[in-house]
Amino acid sequence: MFVRDRMSSPAVTITPDTALQDALGLMHEGQFRRLPVVDDRAELIGIVSERDLLYASPPPAALLGGQELDDLLSELRVQDIMTEEVITSAPNAFIEEAARLMADNKIGGLPVVDEDNHVVGVITETDVFRAFIEIYRAGHSGLYLTLEVPDRKGVIVELSKAIFDWGGKIVSVSSFCDDRRGEHKLIIKGHDIEKDRVVGVLESLGYHVIDAHEL
Repeated sequence: MFVRDRMSSPAVTITPDTALQDALGLMHEGQFRRLPVVDDRAELIGIVSERDLLYASPPPAALLGGQELDDLLSELRVQDIMTEEVITSAPNAFIEEAARLMADNKIGGLPVVDEDNHVVGVITETDVFRAFIEIYRAGHSGLYLTLEVPDRKGVIVELSKAIFDWGGKIVSVSSFCDDRRGEHKLIIKGHDIEKDRVVGVLESLGYHVIDAHEL
């Protein structure tokens, strides 16, 4: 699944001379947590988050109060607080790559830019969660099998054939490797599979079934 399949588009953007209060109003109205900043050529030059806007206040503001503080804050512009080094994604990037970028950099969303650095969308952690829910068919009934498997070619084909031969249907497959322990595992979700029967078949083929449970 690609980022372009899950991003919000078209993206709402702002310019560097947008007032902070206006940017915050846009966020509240659209329920956004970040806004890309573009120049007069519509190219990405920065980003501001809701946290940036809520905590924005110049040092002298602490010495002011009331109307003076309001007036000073009203003069602040997005360019005064925006982050200029922006982590982005391409629309044809895989959704898991966008998830890795967010996790590694501890951010909740990425502007999506084309070859000309124009913002074509925004992908957020919520979009990624929804994509993984769809990929793994979460919320749908089925049998989950977690197996320890050898690191060799043909494993998935062999497992699929064994399950199909018993009338089962596979709806999702995922894998992960524990490099520290040198273990390779598969998680298979299927329908129309009799748990005890398929576990016995897979064990007879030499696979270690770590867990099998139905939802």
